[in-house]
Order: sequence, then C-alpha cells, then structure tokens
Amino acid sequence: MKMNQTTLDKLGNILTDTEYKIRYERGSFQSGWCLLEEKRVVVLNKFLDTEGRINTLLDLIPQLDVNYDKLTLESQKLYDAVVSKSILSV
Repeated sequence: MKMNQTTLDKLGNILTDTEYKIRYERGSFQSGWCLLEEKRVVVLNKFLDTEGRINTLLDLIPQLDVNYDKLTLESQKLYDAVVSKSILSV
C-alpha cells in the first residue's frame, strides 16, 4: 500500500461511508488518535504526517463497528484488505 494522500483519502472514505467523522486536532494522544464512539468521531493528531495518519487508520479501522453494507465496492475491497492484514499481524 502506497503511503500517499490518495491512500489516506481512500481510508477516510471507509469511515465517512459508515457515518464516522474524521477530525484532525492537536492533543496529547498516546496512540495518535482518540475515538468518541457515541458520536462516531475519530480524532487524529494533526501533527502526524501522511504516513503516520495512514498507519494510524490502518490500526484503527479493524477496531471500529463498520457497517459493511454501507461501503462502496472500492471501500469494501480496501476494508477487506485492511482487516485481513490486521488479522495476519496478530
């Protein structure tokens, strides 16, 4: 997977397709992210570079409650790849 803005946008689409909002804020997040589950908001540390943001979303997406049926076909393929990679690394 390439570490560029296009990849970041595609990972972001997985979240927005399932009604999560992504916010980039500064804060003292130990892991680079904060999740407000009731409001379906993912807050990423704004000081992370593109590669850091991608890696953070790759770690975070498998943990979220994603409604697979709401994803576009392209997002479904990427989601499957992210989840399967996550399972292999455990």
